[in-house]
Amino acid sequence: MSSSFTQYELKPYYAPILGIAGASLAMALSTVGSAYGTCKSMSGISLLGRRKPALIMRSIVPVVMAGILAINGLAVSVIIIGKLKPSYEYSFFDGVKAFSAGLTVGLCNWCSGYAIGELGNDGSRAMAYKPVVFTAFVAMQGFAMVIGLYGLIVAVIFATQ
Repeated sequence: MSSSFTQYELKPYYAPILGIAGASLAMALSTVGSAYGTCKSMSGISLLGRRKPALIMRSIVPVVMAGILAINGLAVSVIIIGKLKPSYEYSFFDGVKAFSAGLTVGLCNWCSGYAIGELGNDGSRAMAYKPVVFTAFVAMQGFAMVIGLYGLIVAVIFATQ
């Protein structure tokens, strides 16, 4: 049985647009998650700074973790952009893979940034009253961060296969 697809259907002119959209989504959504995580964490850190200034450097952990999320999005965007080709060489399947990779890492990092921000805010406030919660605070931050890491792994598999 022969295939009834034409060259146009296999490599449509809009296929690279899907790749560009994937790269844009990876960067934009990851950055939104990173910005939210940083902003929300800083509100808790500012309260901690008023109550116990000596603990400010210990509470910077969520800000650093939130910053890594934007780097995850940047890495996937660079991979996607590096694989872009002219429309006559870029298949629809390649475009969908790139779009899926960007959407996966973007949404995972957005959710991870939200979780990091909420945990960073509440954890910093809790440390202002009981500094012994630092270990649990860092462990929970790690669990929130791993959501973005899982998204990065899946996106890299999508983008490089």
